[in-house]
Amino acid sequence: MQILDWLTLLGGLAFFLYGMNVMSSGLEKLAGGKLESTLQKVTKNPVMSFVMGAGITIAIQSSSAMTVMLVGLVNSGIMSFEQTVGVILGSNVGTTLTAWILSLMGIDSGRFSLVNLLSPEYFSPVVALIGAGLLMFSKRAKKREVGTIFLGFAILMYGMQFMSSSVSGVKEMPEFNNLLLAFSNPVTAVLISAFFTGIIQSSAATVGIIQALALTGAIDFKMAIPLVLGANIGTCMTALLSSIGTSKDAKRVVAAHVYIKIFGTVFCLLLMGVFSSPLSGLMNTKVDAVSVAVIHTLFNVINTLIIYPLKTVLIKLTKLTVKDKEDEEVKKVFLDERLINTPPVAVAECRRLTEEMAKVANDALNKAIELLRGKYSEEKMDEIYKLEKLTDKYEDKLGTFLVKVSSKDLSESDSNRVGQLLHTIGDLERIGDHAENIGEVAKEMHEKKLSFSPDAKREISVITDAILKITGITVKSFCDDDIEAAKFVEPLEQVIDELKTEVRNRHIDRVKEQTCTMELGFIFSDLITNYERISDHCSNIAVYTIQVHKDKFDTHKYLNSVKNGNNEEFTERFENFESEYRLPEKKQR
Repeated sequence: MQILDWLTLLGGLAFFLYGMNVMSSGLEKLAGGKLESTLQKVTKNPVMSFVMGAGITIAIQSSSAMTVMLVGLVNSGIMSFEQTVGVILGSNVGTTLTAWILSLMGIDSGRFSLVNLLSPEYFSPVVALIGAGLLMFSKRAKKREVGTIFLGFAILMYGMQFMSSSVSGVKEMPEFNNLLLAFSNPVTAVLISAFFTGIIQSSAATVGIIQALALTGAIDFKMAIPLVLGANIGTCMTALLSSIGTSKDAKRVVAAHVYIKIFGTVFCLLLMGVFSSPLSGLMNTKVDAVSVAVIHTLFNVINTLIIYPLKTVLIKLTKLTVKDKEDEEVKKVFLDERLINTPPVAVAECRRLTEEMAKVANDALNKAIELLRGKYSEEKMDEIYKLEKLTDKYEDKLGTFLVKVSSKDLSESDSNRVGQLLHTIGDLERIGDHAENIGEVAKEMHEKKLSFSPDAKREISVITDAILKITGITVKSFCDDDIEAAKFVEPLEQVIDELKTEVRNRHIDRVKEQTCTMELGFIFSDLITNYERISDHCSNIAVYTIQVHKDKFDTHKYLNSVKNGNNEEFTERFENFESEYRLPEKKQR
């Protein structure tokens, strides 16, 4: 091979890897945050976990990325190690699709026919043109993502063509014949292929190069089988690197992945040794690109059929290898950095944790109001302090992680979701702060043995009920991603604003009339201010929930549109809430 041939080979490999990356990125965006939620739902069913593993791997076009995702999910405590085994087996089968796509290179394009239309020489330019058109001229995000997938696919196929053309004359070289002698030893071929795959971290690329060599007619089944087996082992390198510094269960995911590949390779090599003589005619037959795809698929399918019934044995073997240390505390990572490699999953995990944060903030508020209503205890106050600190932790960790995720190439929907979450966690943290403030109001009144007047208690009870209602609606609509429910928040927030003004005016009158002390007046004002701020934060969260699927957040524009008096739906809900949370008649003095 001349220098130009080597450069063409390396350039083709670069195009191949880049095309694979572009295509898988587009497929990830198209799948969106459904990857994680779907995995969590189906992995308890062994058959469905296998199907889902294959399906997601076909979508993201990388078994290595799938395994790294599983490591991150297990390390975060979202999935158990046992749930991942079926997914890994399915992923191994799903990753063989790429080889079948690349086998289209083997179609003879010497004479035009309908079959030749399947050859990349004919359809790659068309796919590239369609992809570029969608990417440049389509206004819809989904269509642009499809365009990205098409372009990635075309780049991948051109990369394969470059690799194939660079090795077209290699069989005439004496150096290549010497290399084939090394490949004739199955163990050496496995090791070389595994090493090469470990370096480039893509079994699909290695299989693609094997298919390119197959197109030259230079290798037979006896050489191709070990090379494909080695590519399957080498793909474990990415997962091995990702497991550094993870929990025991996360390391077990990688160990199981390695065991599956090594077992299958050893089993196939033994079969080759046993049947090499009886099937010598077949083993010495030259392979083509389709034959390489068949070898790749059969290896993973047969491997799965053998190991699937022995899952329990595999799990026990893995646990024996990666042991738990005595008295070792099991630590779950709040957000695993590995998930950033799969942005849709990272966004979905941030969404799940923000839902947890919302429930924590709501719980803190409910406990604070219990203390205010005469059920004060130091134990409950300590719980509120802990919950408030937990909301701080959520905001700190989620905020940092979301900023990192936002730097990735996200789909429009995921980008909007990140924006929503960044806004929401700030409001939820403030609700936690106000819950703590309300608890401290209750604490001050308990310690000083203070009590509001009967009139003040009745008025506070009304606005308190409204606050509990608005936070309940806000948290539920956010967790359920329910836009219609979120639309009830703003009318209630307006009612709370009016209640706040009227309640404060009445209390000022009581202070003037000296039916209430100045000290209680300050405490009362502090309480009402906290209530007002909580309703404002609920309003913000509801607006983000409503607007998350739009291009940008414009809180003021939305609020003006619903408050301008022309929105009948808003007016009706406002009047209903106004009737429900009506203050008792003011007593004439």
